[in-house]
Amino acid sequence: MTKVADPKLSREGERNFLWAKAHMGALTTLAEKYAKSKPLEGVKLGVCLHVTKETSVLIDALLAAGADVRLAGANPLSTQDDIAAYLSTRTEVWAWRGQSAKEYDWCIDQVLRSRPEQLIDDGADMHVAAHVSRAKGIVGGSEETTTGVVRLKALEADGKLTYPVIAVNDAKTKFMFDNRYGTGQSTLDGIMRATALLLAGVKTVVVGYGWVGKGVAMRARGMGARVTVVEVDPISALEAHLDGFDVSDIGAAAPHGELFITTTGMKGVIPYDAVEKMKEGAILANAGHFDVEIDVKTMISKAKGVKAVRPNVDEVTLPSGKKVYLIGKGRIANLVAAEGHPPEVMQMSFANQMMAAIRIHDDHGKMQKRVYGVPRELEDEVARAALKSMGISIGTQTRQQKQYAKSWKL
Repeated sequence: MTKVADPKLSREGERNFLWAKAHMGALTTLAEKYAKSKPLEGVKLGVCLHVTKETSVLIDALLAAGADVRLAGANPLSTQDDIAAYLSTRTEVWAWRGQSAKEYDWCIDQVLRSRPEQLIDDGADMHVAAHVSRAKGIVGGSEETTTGVVRLKALEADGKLTYPVIAVNDAKTKFMFDNRYGTGQSTLDGIMRATALLLAGVKTVVVGYGWVGKGVAMRARGMGARVTVVEVDPISALEAHLDGFDVSDIGAAAPHGELFITTTGMKGVIPYDAVEKMKEGAILANAGHFDVEIDVKTMISKAKGVKAVRPNVDEVTLPSGKKVYLIGKGRIANLVAAEGHPPEVMQMSFANQMMAAIRIHDDHGKMQKRVYGVPRELEDEVARAALKSMGISIGTQTRQQKQYAKSWKL
């Protein structure tokens, strides 16, 4: 049976669903197309995504394409309860904001107990749970985020991946836009909602300069922050330098920063010894999927005291008596303290998810048990749908240009 925080919130959830749908033309265009042909007719889909207004548009599209959907949240603190309530009127949902770790795992287990044929995941918790429990009948799936793809590729490298997975995160129409523009804007949105502080002039340390880090650094600088990038990869560090940012290691940056934002998907990139070096009032936020980038566990265990001073902001008193502030308990700030990515960005990510589900359904019998990229022809369809939704038209190559591109002659 469905379990959400408050079913009475469904009307509010429907209003937010309709708002997002009006700004996700690429996905709704595909939904209208596939509502006619029903390519997912009767297919059982197990979905583990952040339950946001944008996700509700994807669920709507999957249902319109004929799928039988079961949904759990991809983070204990990211579910928007009004959206969960609305979706529970249309399918089975196990998601509410503020779950314990045990409740979070229980929700994923409920989806797997429905015996899905495919999984759509964000962070790979459901994929991993399916492998640990040796769930039967799963023919394939997809993965939304960098952290999840890393976990699935590790499963593949160990020879333990039991079905093919399409890495939606690795699509250009996902990471170049969702990771950079979506996370860049929504992370700062979350931090500003949580703190209500001025960003201009703030010494901001962005840990990591992948696509997420690029977006966060770019948006922070655009709002007047003084940005330093922390990197361990020499090429990414060089790129950050040539993009005009100061570049440092975390040890050197810790005493000077006022706002720290992790963007790596890696564990322990802000270790406790770096936290000890931070100045009074430093703010720590994480934009990665899991709450492992900041060493929150050690910081809390050693703290003299921890108290909530604002919604989604904890004041942590260190053994020295110095106070630092942790946003969203170190979980993904843009979804804990704000609403996640704007719908215009998520239309592309979720269009890829829909196309991947159809491709898995059609071709899983021909696919090996490995992690696949999104085929170029699917990406082109998503990009063209996104351009159309934005009122943008582009040209096409002439026959002569196509021939020139294939020839060694001038």
